[in-house]
Amino acid sequence: MMNKLYSMLGIGKKAGFITSGETGCIQNMKKDKCKLLLLASDASDNTKDKFISLCNRKKIKYVIIGKKHELGGSIGKDIAATISITDDSFTKAVLNIIDIDAR
Repeated sequence: MMNKLYSMLGIGKKAGFITSGETGCIQNMKKDKCKLLLLASDASDNTKDKFISLCNRKKIKYVIIGKKHELGGSIGKDIAATISITDDSFTKAVLNIIDIDAR
C-alpha cells in the first residue's frame, strides 16, 4: 500500500496537485485550496498540533502517515513533514489507496 501511495504522490506532484512544506501548506489551507493534508508520523509535536488545529478549524481532512523522509522522497525532496493535496479527485484516489477514513 505505501509504495502505491508514494508513487501516486509523485504523480500528483508532477500534475501540480501537491504542495509541501509548512508555508505552502498553510497558505493552501487558509485559501481553502487544501482538500487533504498528509502529516508525517515523525513530525514534531508542535507541527502536528499546529496543523491538526488548523485542519479542525477549516474542516480539512488529514491523515498521519509515513515518515518525513518517505513522504519527501516520494515528491522529489529530502524530507516533507506536511503535504497538502489540492484536487478533489486526486484526494479521493489517495484516500482509496490508504483505505481509511481521514479525520
